[in-house]
Amino acid sequence: MKKVLFISSTGGHFNELMQLRPLFLKYDYHIITEKDKTNEYLKDIYRDRISYVPYGTRSKLFSYIFKYFYIIIKSIYLFIRIKPKYIVTTGTHTAGPICYFGKLLGCKIIYIETFANRNTRTATGRLIYPIADLFIVQWKEMKKLYPKAIYGGSIY
Repeated sequence: MKKVLFISSTGGHFNELMQLRPLFLKYDYHIITEKDKTNEYLKDIYRDRISYVPYGTRSKLFSYIFKYFYIIIKSIYLFIRIKPKYIVTTGTHTAGPICYFGKLLGCKIIYIETFANRNTRTATGRLIYPIADLFIVQWKEMKKLYPKAIYGGSIY
């Protein structure tokens, strides 16, 4: 069975990622997201199939720099432990490092650009677009910004 890592930051990106729950039944999956009060309960549901990295916000730039470095280290550790063949992500900053690390080690990268953006590219979308094996947009207008993308429609 194919090992698939589903990763995103918390909040709206994670809500989008969780719309893919039906895929969990088809694959040997693992979930990585940022830990916050809104998703701590998921440990009871997914047990050893979910891991958390620290929540970080760029609004507190100084502390975020240190947290982001730790997120990168922890993501690499989790990647080595999980050994996925595919990485599926809806973004954002939490997913960037693990996608690049995974790509270096031969993983297939599947990126779904957020539904929240209809006419502008996200920072993570710009970062992952060049390495994505499959780049999916949820708005037809986004095909102008990401010509190699596949229009997949809304995942909601």
